Amino acid sequence: MRTEADMSASLGTGQQGAAGEPLPRMPRRFRGLSGRLLWLTVIFVMFAEVLIFIPSISVMRMTWLRDRLDTAAAAGIVIDGLQPAELPRAVQDDTLLATGTKVLALRKDGTSRLLAAIDVPPQVDQTFDLAQETALGSMRNALDTLVFGGGRVMRVFGPIGETDMVIELVMTDDALRKAMISFSKMMFAISLLISLVTAVMIYVAINKMMIGPIRRLTHGMQSFSERPEDPERIFRPGAAKGELEVAGQHLASMQMELQRTLKQKKNLADLGLAVSKINHDMRNILASAQLMSDRLVDVDDPMVRSFAPKLLRTIDRAVGYTSEVLAYGQAEEAAPKRRLVRLSDLCQDVRDILALDPEAGIVFVDQVAEDIEIDADGEQLFRVIHNLCRNAVQALVQAPPPEEGGPKRLSVTAQRVGSVVSITIDDNGPGMPRKARENLFTAFRGSARSGGTGLGLAIARELILAHGGTIALVEKPGPGTQFRIEIPDRPVSLEDYRARA
Repeated sequence: MRTEADMSASLGTGQQGAAGEPLPRMPRRFRGLSGRLLWLTVIFVMFAEVLIFIPSISVMRMTWLRDRLDTAAAAGIVIDGLQPAELPRAVQDDTLLATGTKVLALRKDGTSRLLAAIDVPPQVDQTFDLAQETALGSMRNALDTLVFGGGRVMRVFGPIGETDMVIELVMTDDALRKAMISFSKMMFAISLLISLVTAVMIYVAINKMMIGPIRRLTHGMQSFSERPEDPERIFRPGAAKGELEVAGQHLASMQMELQRTLKQKKNLADLGLAVSKINHDMRNILASAQLMSDRLVDVDDPMVRSFAPKLLRTIDRAVGYTSEVLAYGQAEEAAPKRRLVRLSDLCQDVRDILALDPEAGIVFVDQVAEDIEIDADGEQLFRVIHNLCRNAVQALVQAPPPEEGGPKRLSVTAQRVGSVVSITIDDNGPGMPRKARENLFTAFRGSARSGGTGLGLAIARELILAHGGTIALVEKPGPGTQFRIEIPDRPVSLEDYRARA
């Protein structure tokens, strides 16, 4: 068994599809399904992180603003407690620098008081009430500051704890935007790291559970396609743990069945070649026998006269078979030439051809009524019934006497029900072996005796199916083998019916 590296090295070397075009090579891991899975995982995780980033940056902005308000509130309460004294200018500047604001005001008891101010801006660009700001509004304001902020003056106010006092700040958004940019960079780095770690973990897991088995399946199919007749190229599946392992077992079973089919086709081709070599000489020999048998008609011996027509029909059939003996191996059987055939006469011909030896102890029971006619090709139906009866005779000859006593028996019965004629061929022999039952109607595998080819049943099935009928092995309670053939009449068009009428 070749290793995966050996199989991978041979992919795409000289292999061609049904149209003669070269088959594609197996892609490398990072350029195939596993590579696409890796990059898709990174993209999807990054997309999920973007969805998380928006509320995260909004929370970060609100936290930053509340921290500034809390710091300013602490300083504002201290300043307010010193009233009516006024803080020196230097202390006011230090307080504003510590809080990062330009104006600090306190709203108390319905009045607003300016606590400290430095470089008062001429106008305010934005106003934010943290107590009334919604989640969606906060996310919208955060994105606006992050993308378009910088150099804008904003007025921010909010309550101090559980009191009714409100602290109010006026500041630029430069420090806030700088903090938000730093937070975004950190979030991007963390998101990228998470996505890569997640992608690698998923990549390793999926490769082990899915991609690896899929590549093994693909290698197995490509290796088998190079030399399908080599048993070593059959895929060797692992234990059935999941869907892909079960698929591998089905692939191995299909490859084994295909090998058996190819071997069967080769046997058929060899059979056709061998028969074609002897067909010419056999036809000449039978033609000579036919000429000599024609002279038997002129012999005055009554016994010779009674056997001569049967001998002529037998030789005529043999000559016809030599012309059609290659049909199964190289082409389909000829379409049946259907006509109404008296079934009792056909069964009598089968009985005469079998020429049962009285010493064999086999009794041929013909229970076909003389008035039963069947719409079929007489020669093809004769071949089917003769094949089944001959198989039964061969089984009865080799079988011991029946346990229930009495003779070995082969019976042929028939009945018509509406437009369908049913023919039953039954014997009380040893029955069909299990292996033959499992491969019934399969050429070279469905033989019930040692040395048989199994072609008889395969040809019989093909001929019956050509008539639109069925042939089946019937389960019976007692010993022996029973086949049932059912052939329907051809449908008659209204024009043909009127013409006959």
